[in-house]
Amino acid sequence: MQTFKKNLRWGALVLVALFIGCSPKFTEENKDGFNLVHNENGETLGYSPDSEVSILTVDRLAFKDLNKNGSLDPYEDWRLSATERANDLASKMSVEQIAGLMLYSAHQSIPGGGNSFFGAVTYNGKPYKESGAKPSDLSDAQKKFLLEDNLRHVLITSVESPGISAQWNNNAQAMVEGIGLGIPINTSSDPRHGSDSYAEFNAGAGGKISMWPSTLGIAASFDPDLMQQFGEIASQEYRALGIATALSPQIDLATEPRWSRFDGTMGEDPKLAADMARAYVEGFQASENGDWGNHSVNAMVKHWPGGGPEEGGRDGHFGYGSYAVYPGKNLGDHLKPFTEGAFDLEGPTEMATAVMPYYTISFNQDTKNGENVGNAYNKYLITDLLRGKYGYDGVVCTDWGITGDAPNVYEFRGKPWGVETLSVAERHYKIIEAGCDQFGGNNDMGPVIEAYQMGVEEHGEAYMRERFETSAVRLLKNIFRTGLFENPYLDVAQTEEIVGKAEFMEAGYKAQLKSIVMLKNNDKTLPMDAKKKVYVPQRYVAPTVNWFGVATQERTEHPFNMDVVAKYFEVVGNPNEADFAMVGIESPNGGVGYDIADTEKGGNGYVPISLQYGTYTATNAREESIAAGSPLESGVSNRSYKGKTTTAINIADMALVTDTKRKMGNKPVVVIVNVAKPMVFAEIEPAADAILAHMGVQDQALMDLVSGQVEPSALLPFQMPNDMVTVEEQFEDVPRDMVPYTDADGNSYDFAFGLNWNGVIDDNRTKGYK
Repeated sequence: MQTFKKNLRWGALVLVALFIGCSPKFTEENKDGFNLVHNENGETLGYSPDSEVSILTVDRLAFKDLNKNGSLDPYEDWRLSATERANDLASKMSVEQIAGLMLYSAHQSIPGGGNSFFGAVTYNGKPYKESGAKPSDLSDAQKKFLLEDNLRHVLITSVESPGISAQWNNNAQAMVEGIGLGIPINTSSDPRHGSDSYAEFNAGAGGKISMWPSTLGIAASFDPDLMQQFGEIASQEYRALGIATALSPQIDLATEPRWSRFDGTMGEDPKLAADMARAYVEGFQASENGDWGNHSVNAMVKHWPGGGPEEGGRDGHFGYGSYAVYPGKNLGDHLKPFTEGAFDLEGPTEMATAVMPYYTISFNQDTKNGENVGNAYNKYLITDLLRGKYGYDGVVCTDWGITGDAPNVYEFRGKPWGVETLSVAERHYKIIEAGCDQFGGNNDMGPVIEAYQMGVEEHGEAYMRERFETSAVRLLKNIFRTGLFENPYLDVAQTEEIVGKAEFMEAGYKAQLKSIVMLKNNDKTLPMDAKKKVYVPQRYVAPTVNWFGVATQERTEHPFNMDVVAKYFEVVGNPNEADFAMVGIESPNGGVGYDIADTEKGGNGYVPISLQYGTYTATNAREESIAAGSPLESGVSNRSYKGKTTTAINIADMALVTDTKRKMGNKPVVVIVNVAKPMVFAEIEPAADAILAHMGVQDQALMDLVSGQVEPSALLPFQMPNDMVTVEEQFEDVPRDMVPYTDADGNSYDFAFGLNWNGVIDDNRTKGYK
């Protein structure tokens, strides 16, 4: 009997062991609109019941049967490497599916408006407001490019709220999960963490995304750790919004001070820009353990091989700015933020996973073929230099709209610089042959298929199939690394909790304080005692028209949120009653370098870009431009603007400073300048007792410095020129080659200059970078 009982116990134990040994190592829970499957010591899977994707059990673990064939394919096996999975999936894809993967959508807002620059936006054939659609529904265009064109990379711009963005993501992911091979959407964004100057820190916490200075502002901290902290926080907010790729950072070396995109850079010094680029990418790509994870965001660094040296400062979004020039023969410095920064990470993500070439023609830099074509069309720059010499095997994605037609050199339309005479399909083929993988801003796979057929005719089917699979593997690896194949779905409530949460807002606000440069503090004007009487003159804003043709009407307004100012000082309307004045202005807006009116007078259309407020005549400009020529303009072989005159649109800012000084007499005038690019301070510095320069912060941060609650610590990440003569004489491709402005106190506004309450800052940062 005892033996029987003993055997019975052993039998029961064996049955229990067999049951445990055969039981699944995963559990499943239902969420709002999707299910989550939690693997023991493995990946968490998310899938939509509506997609008809089933769960496979292999080795007691759960896997998604994305292609619905009833068996586990290597690309569905989360235990394998991203490279193994991408190779397997690419081999299974049709040419049409790969062509769709090579597309990157035009800008998408959530929800879409009635009409946009990119065309009408409809829902079920009607404008959004008339359609009855929910803000998280997909538009007609989105459904088309996802379902018919196989597009899987979507660029989003504005979103109604974080929760709406998360729900849109879930709707879109559920749609594509159920078709074809179940490839998820890789959503991306341009930078979206800028500061709302009027918002208060406490009022802004929660809901909206955290607010930070621009990357140029963070660069002014000279603290790469701060840049990495930004990346770590921004990546968590991006992933909570459904964003897995950042179309950033912009790491062009800002050696041309007149360039309109100067404020998006990390300054003009190669070492500082490289250190900041490395920190940014490290922060975005590395998850909690330093490797890829669910906080990781692919970084698409831009713009190879550096978009900074635009001739005369004219921007490459337009035909009049199609040339980058190298009078100092200094392409090498422009590569350093890439090769010594973004491609040289300390962590296991190793390097930025994507690169975007700029629109420009890097004039006479193709040492192999001698071609002067836009960078994404240039095989030497992409295949020989980027991929060959520097061994880069990540995604190369063109800038937006470069395959479209341009009617002239001044409209914001297509940007096919150097290949204007090719057809749209031929442009696609040339880009593929150059070594690029993806077409920015293109929703239609038709021209990609045409390009494939051109390649088949020239090289044969095997060659083109292999070429397409090569790009597919690169693109797929970035989707696998970020875990989207396992779980692309978001918990809406969790998104609303993460995006803009108080600790992220606080970190952004502290970064703003570290980004403000004090340039002048004559006789220790600052800090100002709290509750002193301040006079804040209103600022005249001239009418303008932006790149998209949207006009802004003229107006007069206070330059600061006066409710915020009133919390620090007593605001008075009469300068005679004030203890000091505080003047808010913007750096000179000296135009874009082209004026149609000049052509109507018989000129070539090219005019100076000025960095001063007052009227400027370019007597020291080049007689002959370095680069010229476009089939879009007739008979223009010289883009020189020598002898022509221009005046800054916001010349009233100069008058505001000088008039305020006249009204205040001997009482101090504090000037606060929102700096978008270098400027000539000679016009306003003598009338200012103190000067603060910032690159996009909340007014509250400015008041904290003016009132002395925080001591200024930032340094200039670029030079402020002495005058326009030194601007004209500097080389577009050479950093720190201007004569810097010296003020009445004898301080030179040079790279790495800044003041604190004790005077000129001299610390480890200045020693390391100056």
